[in-house]
Amino acid sequence: ADAVLSGFFRNHREAGQQDRALIAETVYAALRRWRLMHAIAPNGGFRRLVLAVWAILLGVNLRELEALLRRGERGWLAAAKSAAHGEQAFEVQCDLPDWVIAALRRRFADADLLRHAQAFQQPAALDLRANLARRSREEVLGRLAADGTAANATPYSPAGIRLAGKPAINRHPLFLAGEIEVQDEGSQLVAWLVEPKRGEMVVDFCAGAGGKTLALGMLMRSTGRLYAFDVSAKRMEN
Repeated sequence: ADAVLSGFFRNHREAGQQDRALIAETVYAALRRWRLMHAIAPNGGFRRLVLAVWAILLGVNLRELEALLRRGERGWLAAAKSAAHGEQAFEVQCDLPDWVIAALRRRFADADLLRHAQAFQQPAALDLRANLARRSREEVLGRLAADGTAANATPYSPAGIRLAGKPAINRHPLFLAGEIEVQDEGSQLVAWLVEPKRGEMVVDFCAGAGGKTLALGMLMRSTGRLYAFDVSAKRMEN
């Protein structure tokens, strides 16, 4: 999905930042709740799928969509919205493929499985990693607050910061100065669990875009040797 969206945006550079954000949010919301959408609006086509995503998953009011609707679509959309709040099969509530549900049922009771599955349905928060070699997390939080960016410390990573919303952080002076990086808290924890020490030789065998490699380097205080490898040469070049 990431690759398809990136290609689409490269071919449609006329789309503004808000347009891109709405398109991406619509696509990912549809993918997260694919089974629900097809359970309540089968054979609706992609146009109606988008309308259903906006009205049911993104909370757009039916009155706001009025100008976009064709004849008969308002009643159809109202019925789909009502059906979405009705009783759903367990598989639809999980919104995972059957083979994934079958595999997880070998490890979890249905109540626990549903709890995990519904967590997957939520959009991920935007997390940052403070570059502790340059600035403390408290200093970064103070600077973000002074600039009007709402943020809190993450619960587990000692360097993690969780933003409220999705601001354009790549333009912030802290980002441009290399004092913060965009990185999920889970990825940050991997680096902390490795516990790299100064002067050690550390190998990241799945470096990808280099986020965890940079986190390891921060914990090593830029001493020792740090090697990054990945099967994707293009990602490594970036």
